[in-house]
Amino acid sequence: MSLTANWSYPTSVRFGAGRISEIADACAAANIQRPLLITDRGLADMEITIRTLDHLEAAGLGRAIFAEVDPNPNEKNAADGVRAFQEGGHDGVVAFGGGSGLDLGKLVAFQAGQTRPLWDFEDVGDWWTRADADAIAPIVAVPTTAGTGSEVGRASVITNSETEEKKIIFHPKFLPTVVICDPELTIGMPKFITAGTGLDAFAHCVEAYCSPHYHPMSQGMALEGMRLVKEYLPRAYADGTDIEARAHMMSAAAMGATAFQKGLGAIHALSHPIGAIYHTHHGTTNAVCMPAVLQFNKPAITEIIGQAAKYLGIEGGFDGFCAFVDELNASLGIPKNLTDLGIENLDIDRVVAGALSDPSTGGNPIEMTEKNTRLLLQSCL
Repeated sequence: MSLTANWSYPTSVRFGAGRISEIADACAAANIQRPLLITDRGLADMEITIRTLDHLEAAGLGRAIFAEVDPNPNEKNAADGVRAFQEGGHDGVVAFGGGSGLDLGKLVAFQAGQTRPLWDFEDVGDWWTRADADAIAPIVAVPTTAGTGSEVGRASVITNSETEEKKIIFHPKFLPTVVICDPELTIGMPKFITAGTGLDAFAHCVEAYCSPHYHPMSQGMALEGMRLVKEYLPRAYADGTDIEARAHMMSAAAMGATAFQKGLGAIHALSHPIGAIYHTHHGTTNAVCMPAVLQFNKPAITEIIGQAAKYLGIEGGFDGFCAFVDELNASLGIPKNLTDLGIENLDIDRVVAGALSDPSTGGNPIEMTEKNTRLLLQSCL
């Protein structure tokens, strides 16, 4: 079976090994003539980034890069990126990297033409309508990890560095015009990043699948995304050069992010404030919280998770699925709890407050309250 394809759901996706060579054509399709490549510091000098810049330069599109992006990008990174975009006279963004590079790149393309401050566009009600949609620059997204799925997302997660809160900035035009999913770009990922990002994709699929909102297309995509992670994440972890496993994990990441249009839940509601305050890796934090959240939601999801277990070839229904999650985490070196993740003296009051104000709470199958969220968080320690 060929693992090369062209898709237009949820946006135009060029999928397949070696397709980074089409980056200049992708920019042309997005009507970008002076792109700014935005990525994180760790990727700035790596071969895959240099090769991408070479392709852009050879096509006469310049060689501009902005890499002042933190692992949990914040409004300072955004302001610096907007300044680089404006001063360089750019007309579009190549968002390149994992979740941080992709989220910051999309945000710069959005914010560079706006006159209102960033926090005016938080994902609250219809705040996105405040934006001047015509001033949003086009985006080409190139993921280099297989986890967040931000390349097919309509939002960016940005940390408010003053309040240490993660905020979701949303607009429909955050969705990139063209995406290049080249699994060869993920071959060099370290094992712990392969594990953490892969389990981020799994968390997206699990939470979207369990969300009570109605969205049958997302439901099916979430279920198949879980299967791909189950089958191929262990292979990608064991052998980073397994291009088939890398390709299927890249698909699972995009599927998870597309599926969570249906909703997320308590896993993300907890991991967002934890990551903002303690600077933990997002996907790994999701994986640590998942077992406790499954038990928390058990009264509402026993039947539906049992159906998923049957599809995934897991025996034992809900309990069998939970055992599988525990075994998968252990096999990928995931800490058993937040304490083992390195968080000491967790500020429970602050994290609970952050979780309850996070938009992800709205998709959890069981209503999250101050009391039960506190108990849930304590069970993660």
